[in-house]
This record gives sequence, structure tokens and C-alpha cells, in this order.
Amino acid sequence: MLSRVAGNIYWMARYLERAEDMARLINVNANLTLDLPKGLSPIWGQLVAITGAGDVYKGDYEERSVLKFLISDTSNWCSIVACLSYARENARTIRDVIPREVWECINTTYLNAKDNAPQALTKRGRYPFLQDIITSTQMLTGILAGTMNHDAGYTFLKIGRNLERADMTSRIIDTRSANLVPDATTTKATYDNLQWMSVLKSLTGYQMYRREMQVRIQRQEVLKFLIRSTAFPRAIAHCMNEVEASLKGLPGHEKPLLAIHRIKRQLDAVEIEKLKQAELQHFMDQLQVGFACLHQELQLCFFGGAYETADVSASMTQSA
Repeated sequence: MLSRVAGNIYWMARYLERAEDMARLINVNANLTLDLPKGLSPIWGQLVAITGAGDVYKGDYEERSVLKFLISDTSNWCSIVACLSYARENARTIRDVIPREVWECINTTYLNAKDNAPQALTKRGRYPFLQDIITSTQMLTGILAGTMNHDAGYTFLKIGRNLERADMTSRIIDTRSANLVPDATTTKATYDNLQWMSVLKSLTGYQMYRREMQVRIQRQEVLKFLIRSTAFPRAIAHCMNEVEASLKGLPGHEKPLLAIHRIKRQLDAVEIEKLKQAELQHFMDQLQVGFACLHQELQLCFFGGAYETADVSASMTQSA
């Protein structure tokens, strides 16, 4: 397989997953807006910092401005419309490798998102828009699994999807560590469980958490589930296991595997129950640097790219 084709499949998967997870990330705050008492609202500006796109954000941090930036602003490389546009362009260049139904579904999803983005900025239109993005990308995952040859191309697709998923799960955890609601002692004590439940629901993980952990919603148990679970598909440990298993079927995988092993050692060594908010945020930052290093090793080994100093932002855009 040509390195260009492998790279396009990898990035198509990453951009599709990023669009879905961006919709989930916005839902963290949107769900809290519905659940919190009148007069208390989430801090929307934190979402811009979490995506790593703060340098290109020019507006204020009011709800509508942030939503427009994260949903429809094409100058933002992690907005939903931009991600679907990039996924569509990658799919267009590899139409002879992927099933025709996949191309048609990606094209339709992009066009619908572009046309309906203005309605997503309203409170009434936000939920249907985000759910449509999540449903469409999940449908694409199913079509690819059921119709694409499970060869080297599908292996790169799984690597891209799971690496992006792990990175975005760490960013959604960052949402909580960065405080979704204004920092007030009574607020934090009263609504702590509500916020962690919102994080689980943003990953569609609430029921799976209750099934696996069999305890009430509490901070350290949710963190253990999202970081170390090997059964939940969006847990960081599960995603790293999937990337590792996929890489073992490819030649020349030694350096990317070393990067994965470094990440897995971090996951095993951290004492989750002792992590304060600042320490949790630092740990998530370390993981994101590890994901960037893994991406760069993949770029060097398989996609014909030059090696660069590890930078979290370097693993977020295809041009990097």
C-alpha cells in the first residue's frame, strides 16, 4: 500500500472521530446547561482551550461565539464542519480503496452539517444537530466494519480512530479538571456528581460505567473507568490496546510500539485516587504529549513524514 493512501485512510478516520467527539464535547456543556439551576451556567470558554485552538480564536467567550467557533468556523481545524470537510477530501482521494457507500455517506454528512450549522447555534436546534453528527459518524463506523476489506488499509483506519478517540477522551476529562461551572465551594460540592455524570454521558458511557464499576458516580471511580478500563471502547487503555494490536500486524512497527508502551506505563503507574484537579490536568497533558509522540512515530514509519519535536498540536492536523 502506498504511504499516501495509508496516510489518507488514517487521517480520514481521525477527522471523522474528531467530528463525533467534538459533538460529544459540546454536549458536556449543553447537558449541564439543562441540568444546572437558573442563573448558573457552564464556562463555555474552557472548551476552546481544551481543543488546543485558543491561538486562532478571536471572539469573546459567550456561548454563541464559542459554539460557532467549534461547530462551523472553517478557520478552526477542529470545528465539526472543518473536520467533516477534511475527512471528505481524504475520502475523495481514496475512493478506489473504500466502499462507494462510505464516500456517499461522508459526502452527505458533510453537506448536511454545512447546511444545518446555523440552526445548531440555537438552543432548539443544537441537540438534533449534534445527535445527527454522532449518529452519522457511528453509521460510517459500522459501514466500514461491515463492507471494507480488513487488510492493511482497515488497520490504518483503526489506528487513526483509536488514537484520536484516546486523545479526545483525555480532552473531555480535561473539561472537568478545568471546571465546567464557576469555581465556588458550594457549587462544587453540590454538583460534582452531576458534572461527572455529564462527562460519562458525553462518551455514552453512563450505563457501561454502572455495569462495570457497580458503584455510584464519584470522581475517582469515573477516572479509573475512563482511563484504565480495557472493556469500554472509549477508555484510554482500551484505545491503546487496540492501536497496539493493530500495529503488530504491520511491518516496521517497533518504534510506534515503544511509544505505546511508554503511554501504557504512564497509565499503570498513576495513582488516580491521589490526583487533585491540577495534577489530573497535568497528567492529561502528559498523555496528550505521548499521543503526539506516537503520531509522529507513525508518520515517520508509515506515512513518509519527517520527524519533528513532540507537540500536542502537531498530531491534530494533517499538514503537520
